[in-house]
Amino acid sequence: MAEVTASLVKELRERTGLGMMECKKALQEAGADIELAIDNLRKSGQAKAAKKAGNIAADGAIVVALNADGRSGLLLEVNCQTDFVARDAGFTAFSQQVAQLALTAGVTDITAISALPMGEVSIEEARVALVQKIGENIQLRRAERIDGELVVSYIHGLKIGVLLALQGGDAALGRDLAMHVAAANPMVVAADQVPADVVAKEREIYAAKAKESGKPEAIVEKMIEGSLKKFMAEVSLVEQGFVKDPETRVGDLLRKSGAAVQRFIRFQVGEGIEKKVVDFASEVAAAAAAVKA
Repeated sequence: MAEVTASLVKELRERTGLGMMECKKALQEAGADIELAIDNLRKSGQAKAAKKAGNIAADGAIVVALNADGRSGLLLEVNCQTDFVARDAGFTAFSQQVAQLALTAGVTDITAISALPMGEVSIEEARVALVQKIGENIQLRRAERIDGELVVSYIHGLKIGVLLALQGGDAALGRDLAMHVAAANPMVVAADQVPADVVAKEREIYAAKAKESGKPEAIVEKMIEGSLKKFMAEVSLVEQGFVKDPETRVGDLLRKSGAAVQRFIRFQVGEGIEKKVVDFASEVAAAAAAVKA
């Protein structure tokens, strides 16, 4: 049998878009015959699924899995290309099952999650099969686990999900706070948790603005500190006005309830993904110009 070389694996990856292990396996099964390997992959549908992987998946859903004891949970983002598919029953069932399997296995790394068994196949194999069936790129994007005295969740539609660990208080309070996090999008629980690099960047921006005022240095410094203090309050959960009663700060609500937020996670579908903007008018103009040329 011919040897499956690194260069053969590389070529197959480039031609199909599949991962290294899938390509190596396909070549081994085809006796290092790359054309036969491609034919076999096409027959199995894997090559089709790999082609879909080139499409930008910036839509999708946030799903949650909670342990029965209420002390841990996992938030998962699964991406697809359209909202229509995000609401598909098959996509939903797959996403929820993946979240539960990941929580049970105690893993959050996407590669590790993809390798977990889902019935007779791996999660990755189930994903590929779903891509073939639905016809859109589907990707597991990120997962994060949270543990605490009481872990509660809130999902807004399909697009925003929150997990919150509460010490003291009850599930009703926890859900209210998780809903607040979904709406207000705080950066941290308390001001002292704002990363130093974020504080430094904001100070630099406020300093530049304050110096433009032309006021004395002492006044400028007070302006900078005032702006920074306002920013810290705006991004800190305990300093924000509670979404159900803006006159009450979240911190005051927690003290009244004898509770404290240990940690929270907030995912929003597609955040940070660069979406391709198609300018159809420009495309038509360019095509017309090419024809004339």
